[in-house]
Amino acid sequence: MSGDRRPHQPVLYQEVIDLLRPQKSGHYVDATLGAGGHAEGILAASDPDGILVGLDLDMQALEIARQRLSKFGERAVVRHASYAQLEQILKELKWSGMNGILFDLGVSSMQLETPERGFSFLQDGPLDMRFDSQQELTARQLVNEMKEEELAKIIWEFGEEPQARKIAAAIIRARPLSTTHQLADLVGSIMQEKHGRIHPATLVFQALRIAVNSELQNLKTGLDQAIPLLIKDGRIAVISFHSLEDRMVKQTFQRQSRNCICPPEQPICTCGHVASIKVITRHAIKPSAQEVQVNPRARSAHLRVAQKVIGEIV
Repeated sequence: MSGDRRPHQPVLYQEVIDLLRPQKSGHYVDATLGAGGHAEGILAASDPDGILVGLDLDMQALEIARQRLSKFGERAVVRHASYAQLEQILKELKWSGMNGILFDLGVSSMQLETPERGFSFLQDGPLDMRFDSQQELTARQLVNEMKEEELAKIIWEFGEEPQARKIAAAIIRARPLSTTHQLADLVGSIMQEKHGRIHPATLVFQALRIAVNSELQNLKTGLDQAIPLLIKDGRIAVISFHSLEDRMVKQTFQRQSRNCICPPEQPICTCGHVASIKVITRHAIKPSAQEVQVNPRARSAHLRVAQKVIGEIV
């Protein structure tokens, strides 16, 4: 998608609005602002005086979002920041008691469709994969500078790719690699026996992207900061696109919704943990067949929502 076209409606748009329940005078966070589609819906639903801060690391997306949300004036605040900085940003704004916080994880269509960003192998581009262009670390550095064992670990842990060792060894032999097509062709050449709906290099690209942007570490930090920032009955909604993210969200929600997190074999509770949320979505919500038909990239989306159950911010 080019910057001069209106962005597509975001994934699970109506489900997010319905479950986040924006209301007038509410305070909201879109922790992954992107092109501003969800934020626009939240601000419209919280008219006339709901306010929202949107965070994103992608400067290109932030510019589009600023234009898209400009009609809301001071009700929309946009910041170049990671959701791992959520607590810090809200403190700077002197905001507290959030009614709703949204995370829409993963890579956007705009990023995938911009070859020079290096997120996709469908078009050739540099091995970049940075959400934040001001960051130094790129996928090219990982591919060309990491030790074989470290590279295999990344591909296995972040891509859940069974052939991680074989792929890492092939990358080492083929160095230097500088473009997305070079890497994708290399992975394809050594995994010719692997067939299916996805390209053989898909999980490798996922793993490198996660590593470059510290996505799982930042997600854990962001979730841990977000839940205490909610007021009673405030809600947190998270859209994830692969099993590693969804597993972390599910486990976080499960742990924070229990009054005891002691090991099951321990006969007496000694942890003192108190439930801070209740899970609203018993099972993850997935896009409808109609949405997937319009936007095939939505097919792997999972939405989980939880609600704050204690009265004070901790």
